[in-house]
Amino acid sequence: MKVTEIPLLKEDDPHFFMANLRLEIFLKTLYCSKRKKNVYSFRDYLKRALKWQDYLAIYQHDELKHNA
Repeated sequence: MKVTEIPLLKEDDPHFFMANLRLEIFLKTLYCSKRKKNVYSFRDYLKRALKWQDYLAIYQHDELKHNA
């Protein structure tokens, strides 16, 4: 089993605890689930589980202009 797209947050980030707790819940449900897949996306799970503003705060990236 492989879980992809797990965000890297610093411990002082205000969303660290929430993301860490959601990851533990997600992994526990996967282990108890009878439906087995090889790859799961934590990002897709958070889209369904969190409020949209919280999701954007975790996954919002500053995009580089012109690959600089």
